Amino acid sequence: MEPVKPAVTIANTTPTWYAIRVEGCLTDRWAEWFEGMTISQENDSTLLTGLVVDQAALYGLLKKVRDIGIALISVSRVQAKE
Repeated sequence: MEPVKPAVTIANTTPTWYAIRVEGCLTDRWAEWFEGMTISQENDSTLLTGLVVDQAALYGLLKKVRDIGIALISVSRVQAKE
């Protein structure tokens, strides 16, 4: 049996700004895990924003969110910061 191939391949080699929202408030002790990202608190959630160099780096950030054990709310591309 052949391995299942994804219907869509995401190829992004251009750095892109992303916003990753998670439940709860990340404390300063996690800042080094998300180096290069701005961490801000909004209500009962945390927003991580920053330039992500490629899809592998984005998946790495999402893995860190999972490893910490916090719930992911959303991931979105955002306008480049001027």
